[in-house]
Amino acid sequence: MLLSVVVPMYNEEHNVAPLLARLVPVLRKAVGEDGYEIVLVNDGSSDGTLASMREAMESYAHVVVIDLSRNFGHQLAATAGIELAQGEAVTLMDGDLQDPPELIAEFLARYRDGYDVVYAVRRTRKGESFFKLLTARLFYRIIKRLTKVSIPVDTGDFRLMSRRVVEALRRSPERHRFLRGMVSWVGYRQIGVEYDRDERLSGVTKYPFTKMMRFAIDGITSFSDVPLRFVSYFGFFTSAAAIVYALVVVGFKLFSLHPPGYTRGWASTIVAVLFLGGVQLIGIGIVGEYIGRIYDEVKGRPLYLIRSVDRSSEARLEP
Repeated sequence: MLLSVVVPMYNEEHNVAPLLARLVPVLRKAVGEDGYEIVLVNDGSSDGTLASMREAMESYAHVVVIDLSRNFGHQLAATAGIELAQGEAVTLMDGDLQDPPELIAEFLARYRDGYDVVYAVRRTRKGESFFKLLTARLFYRIIKRLTKVSIPVDTGDFRLMSRRVVEALRRSPERHRFLRGMVSWVGYRQIGVEYDRDERLSGVTKYPFTKMMRFAIDGITSFSDVPLRFVSYFGFFTSAAAIVYALVVVGFKLFSLHPPGYTRGWASTIVAVLFLGGVQLIGIGIVGEYIGRIYDEVKGRPLYLIRSVDRSSEARLEP
């Protein structure tokens, strides 16, 4: 089997059939009738997504449906699909048709040129708010500056990976996964392909602001210790400022001077206390983020649990 296409889905019942209607002809043309499998991962959907996936198995060959025991999140659902995929190369894509299946043919062309990773670079993003576009643009550029890994900007998880890259990911059992960063960390030959991202076909985004923030924090803390060093530097800075402030206060006291606006029990004292308290809480919060990740890692729980794996009659996957 040349190619596996992994599609994690959460509450996408109305997108399953349109996705396969576009994806299957592309794969047949690119790798032949028996050269592919489509791995659909149901990430604990609460609607009819699983039923739509199983219905698709009756209409299409080479479809594998993985049903997770609950909602584990997009990154872990994608990990489950990648780890069960059997293709020589694996393409990861979303199921809402914002990622055009037709681009897979170009991925394969670059793969055949000797590239281990071919990632899609978003030239334009249709149907997304100015706020979403701005925050996404800032996120990619901030994480590029903070990390030692060269993570391409304006990219998502839509990409093709060779088998050796997939095996490297399988040997990386970290729980707070940031797949696009992990793929960049693996190295090997990588190249980008530009495309225009379409609007979501139906349904709503699975990344509201809170999840975007969580995802951004996972990405930064997984690949950078800069926030920890920032706390240290800022601590030295505030300590130095506090010493200077203390010397000024002592000088006023020794020379019986009163600063402009002086009143008994300076308001500036309260400001200083609140400022230093805020700095301490921010520092504790950042340290806590890293400690929380250490706590999750040492528990050693499985990344995900699978309820069932169903295969269409002609799916090329080992039992």
